[in-house]
Amino acid sequence: MAEARAKQLADRIQVLVAELLERRVKDPRLGFVTVTDARLTGDLREASVFYTVYGDEQERASTAAALESAKGLIRSEVGKALGLRHTPSVAFFLDAVPETAGQIEELLAKARSADAEVAKAAAGAKPAGEADPYKRKDADDDVTDEDEDA
Repeated sequence: MAEARAKQLADRIQVLVAELLERRVKDPRLGFVTVTDARLTGDLREASVFYTVYGDEQERASTAAALESAKGLIRSEVGKALGLRHTPSVAFFLDAVPETAGQIEELLAKARSADAEVAKAAAGAKPAGEADPYKRKDADDDVTDEDEDA
């Protein structure tokens, strides 16, 4: 039951942080940021917020600095909205999912091209042995032991 509550509060924190970044935080260093996930520990003391930034490495670094400077405001607003006895501390982490997904897509494209080359090479190939290498029973060989006894 505690895990369900932590998950529910983490989802609420994700929405709250996204709204705060959109409406309240007016830092010019803040780039095009998307809050992708939030996780809360079982004791509800620490919240980890994952985000992605559209842009290059410099924009990621400036967004990380802007989030670090806005951490106090975000924590106090999250505490007010959640109404918990202890407001969880907030930590921001750059989400590596988009880069990982890009690498996986590249690997899948390589695998598709290799499969296409194999299929192209196999198109005109003939079997080394017989066309059907499996031994099959003929219709006459379906006689069972019971039929032989009769």
